[in-house]
Amino acid sequence: MAVFLRKLLRIGKLPSQLRAEVEAEGILLIAEYVPVTRRFRGAVPGLRSSGSIASYVGSLVLTRQRVLATLSTVPKLAGRTVDLRWDAPQSGAVTGTLDETGLTLDVDVDAVDPRCSGELSLHYKEPIPADVLARLPRTSLAFDVPPEFVFRAVGVPYHP
Repeated sequence: MAVFLRKLLRIGKLPSQLRAEVEAEGILLIAEYVPVTRRFRGAVPGLRSSGSIASYVGSLVLTRQRVLATLSTVPKLAGRTVDLRWDAPQSGAVTGTLDETGLTLDVDVDAVDPRCSGELSLHYKEPIPADVLARLPRTSLAFDVPPEFVFRAVGVPYHP
């Protein structure tokens, strides 16, 4: 029922502006309404968790130029969790892995914001076929994110 409701309300659909951008880049994989599992253990100002799991929905797009992933909680609004060109420098507080089970992001929370500590991960549960994986320039990612990323992922308002 939850998946049907999300599709009906278009929660997890790639916004049309982003769709137009990626279509021009040569799509290797596009998936909407992808189940995303968020796991968090740690502390951010306003939240302390000994281990929480939440389910979200988003989109995952692999093009010849970049990897793009979004996370949605309301209709017609999708925040980017990854928007990384394949040729971008590979360093930062977030590491990612693309494999046959989908995209997994692991966040070094302490490195993103010194007020925070713990472990945060997002798993986009969209199978990626072996032939698509073979065409990717890389299957591991690394990049930086602003502190708001952690706060939004765990559901806490961000205050600089």
